Amino acid sequence: MKNILVPIGSVENGKNNLLYAINFAAISGARVYVTCIKDENMETTLRTVLDEVPTTKGVQVVSKAISGDIFEGINQLCSVLHIDLIILSPQSIDIKDEVYLGKTTGKIIRDTEIPLLIVPKDHLFRKFDNILLAFKNAPIRSKGTSETLESMLAIFKSKLHLLQVITPDTAENDRELSDEVKKLNGTLTVTENSTVFEGIVEHFNTINPEMLCVLRRKNKNGFLRKLWKSNNEILKKEFHTTKPLLILKERE
Repeated sequence: MKNILVPIGSVENGKNNLLYAINFAAISGARVYVTCIKDENMETTLRTVLDEVPTTKGVQVVSKAISGDIFEGINQLCSVLHIDLIILSPQSIDIKDEVYLGKTTGKIIRDTEIPLLIVPKDHLFRKFDNILLAFKNAPIRSKGTSETLESMLAIFKSKLHLLQVITPDTAENDRELSDEVKKLNGTLTVTENSTVFEGIVEHFNTINPEMLCVLRRKNKNGFLRKLWKSNNEILKKEFHTTKPLLILKERE
C-alpha cells in the first residue's frame, strides 16, 4: 500500500483521520494525500487540519484540491494518484445519532473501486493483531480482493479470523470456500444466523479483533447492498461497529 487518500468533511473528524492515516503510513511506508469534501470553506478546513496535525514519523503528507463534483473528484484523484486505500469517517459531513454510515460516506463507498477503511470517531490508531473477515457467500472471485487483505496481514503481521455466516437465503453453492479464501490461512468459524450482522455480534467479543473486514458485492444479494437506504445511509440498528471497518470491493 503505497498511496492513501484521506477525504475530510470537518475539522474534528479530519484531524483524527489524518493522524490515523499518518500512523498507518508510518508502518506501511505509504504516502498520504488529503483532500476536503466539504461544500463550503474547503480551503480553510483543509488548512486548519494540516496545521493542527503534526506530520511526524517521516510520512509525506500532500494536500489535493477537488473542484466540481466531490465524488467525481475523488475518483479522479484515485486514478491519477494510484490510490491503494481510502481512510474516512462513518459520517463525513452530516451527523445523525441513528446513522452508522452517512450519505456522503455511503456514496463514496458505492462509487469507488478502491478499498476503504472506515475509522470511528476519535478512534486512536493501534496495530491490527487480529482481523476478522465476515462474509455470507464463501467464494472470493477477485484476486485483487484477496491480495489487498494479504497485504494488510503482512504489513501488520496480523492473525486472520474467518467468519462465515450462513443465513436463510445462502445458496448451497455459495457455502464452499474458494481457493482465494483458503490460501488466506485464516481460522474459520461457521455460524448460522438470521443476518450477517447478527453473526458478527454473536462472535465479535470472542474473537476481539482490532479490525472488521467485509466484502462489497455488486449483486442484489450483497451484504452491504441490502442495508443501504435510498439516500446511501446505513442505520446503526442494522449494522455498525466500534472498530475500524475495512471494505473490500469484490468484482463479480
